[in-house]
Amino acid sequence: MGLGQTDVTDADRLRAILRGDPLATEALARTRDLDLPDAWIVSGLIYNTAWNQLTGRPSGWGVKDVDLFYFDASDLSYEAEDRVIRHAAPLIGDLPAPVEIRNQARAHLWVGEKFGIDYPPLPCALAALERFAALTHAVAVRLTRANQIEIAAPFGLDDILNLRLRPNRRLANRLTYEAKAARAAKMWPEVTIEPW
Repeated sequence: MGLGQTDVTDADRLRAILRGDPLATEALARTRDLDLPDAWIVSGLIYNTAWNQLTGRPSGWGVKDVDLFYFDASDLSYEAEDRVIRHAAPLIGDLPAPVEIRNQARAHLWVGEKFGIDYPPLPCALAALERFAALTHAVAVRLTRANQIEIAAPFGLDDILNLRLRPNRRLANRLTYEAKAARAAKMWPEVTIEPW
């Protein structure tokens, strides 16, 4: 499937799961109100929420943070990103999970070094999804002004909704995947984990 395209049935299931979860609904509303360019909640909150609902666990179980990506190429400095983070703090600081905000326009300046992989510049926030260590984690959502949940999932939603974790072998990111797989096995033993 192409970037942003998902199976309608799976997308509707995920929307219902997110709307039924207090942490997810609050995070979606508050991050929308930040009004950042090309902003999306990605990965953890989404699949954690789905896996919690599918396995009967409470809201927020296993959610370390809320990853919020945005894309602003007008200023690639750390200082500009830090200004966004500080501006957002009063609006999102009291959520039950911390919100980690990252400008994907500047990700190429630090991601490659941190993870030891080739990481060319991205054209938009959603392009980062195709570079995640796990195909399963490559999902993004946002709440529109009309209160609709938009979903982007370049590899589909089947893995999330069927409790599977699969690696993204397009990148040499085995160590990151294996760390995420170990955490998933501990937090959600029902998940089927495909080895690297």
